[in-house]
Amino acid sequence: MASLLIDVLRSMMRAGRATIHDFVVMPNHVHILITVPGDSSLEKAMQLMKGGFSFRAKKELGFAGEIWQRGFSDVRVLDESSFHRHQEYIGNNPVKAGLSISPEDFPFGSARLKKQKRAGAEAQSNAAASGTTEVVP
Repeated sequence: MASLLIDVLRSMMRAGRATIHDFVVMPNHVHILITVPGDSSLEKAMQLMKGGFSFRAKKELGFAGEIWQRGFSDVRVLDESSFHRHQEYIGNNPVKAGLSISPEDFPFGSARLKKQKRAGAEAQSNAAASGTTEVVP
């Protein structure tokens, strides 16, 4: 289910419905650092995320129960310092809960995905520097 929620977040990004800066999917809740486009609202973005996930969980996983509680909690990011504090809080959530040693070790958070993306970019850069080309069918 966590992987499905991450896919829903990616779909929202691809569709231009939101910019997801950071997230972590915990066993019983989720934290998302999100920016919504000017022609939308946080409420609409949450409706799309929760509704899209519920629809797909029922369709793809056969989940028949209620998934989300009503509403959500939000905290407005005031400035760059606040943004970084929220990033740190989100990343460290699984560490504080004893689910991982570091934010990058937790499989259902943006810290892990960012680490994988950096490693992939570094590997491509190293391959380009050595003249090696990899073809993936």
